[in-house]
Order: sequence, then structure tokens, then C-alpha cells
Amino acid sequence: MPVRPAEGAYETPVGRGSVGTGSADPVPCRIVVCRDCCCGSPKVTGVDHTVQTARLREAAPVRVSACLDVCDQANVIVVQPSAAGRAAGARPVWLGLVNDPAATEDIAAWVSAGGPGIAPRPEILDLYAFTPPRRRAAS
Repeated sequence: MPVRPAEGAYETPVGRGSVGTGSADPVPCRIVVCRDCCCGSPKVTGVDHTVQTARLREAAPVRVSACLDVCDQANVIVVQPSAAGRAAGARPVWLGLVNDPAATEDIAAWVSAGGPGIAPRPEILDLYAFTPPRRRAAS
């Protein structure tokens, strides 16, 4: 069953009509942050989760999600391509263990430049990228 974001959890930054392409992209790059049992909790120490989410919201719309079922990768951030990125063949990029402000800044800069399919992913983010396991079908 799909997870619905909490009311007010999905916000579009004010004044953003384009995402790194120089033209108005009707569907910008988006970010999903896991904030449930492990991600966004005191279990992950040394991370100000509120500041991290706020910083990402400066770069793109952010949806706060319940558990994405990859707790061994906490804090998980998924960067979804814009419509233009999708048209270029991009798929969502899953990033795990984003527990460092510098990594958050790298993600924000990449998304501001256009994100998947538009701007090349910074090599440093390759250290955080992972392929999520397939979800089990509901029984």
C-alpha cells in the first residue's frame, strides 16, 4: 500500500519555477526523505534531521516518507528526476547513509543543477548510491 505524506510534509520552495535547466520545468526534480523508525530518529546520531530536511527543501520539493524498508542504509534520501530528466531516461536515485552535512550539500547542489538525467551526479555521491531491494508484494 502506498504511503501518503503527512499533511504539509510536501512543500514546493517559494520562487522555484525551474530546476537548473533555464526553463520552467512543469515537474521539477523531487526529493523523498525517510523519517520513520530509523531514518530521522535518535538511532542515527550526529545528524540534525530538521536542518537536513530544511536544507534539501531549499533545493527542491521534499516529501517526508514513512519507512522505506532499507533501515540498514539510514538516513535514506531518494532523488526523483524531473520530467525532463525522466524524458532523458533517468530513474530515481537512492542514497543511503546520508549522515553528514557535506553529503546533504552535495545532494542539494546536484538537485539545484537539475538532478538525475540533467546534471551529472557528483562522484562523491556514488559512495552513497545503492539499489533498493524489490518490495515484497502485499499478501
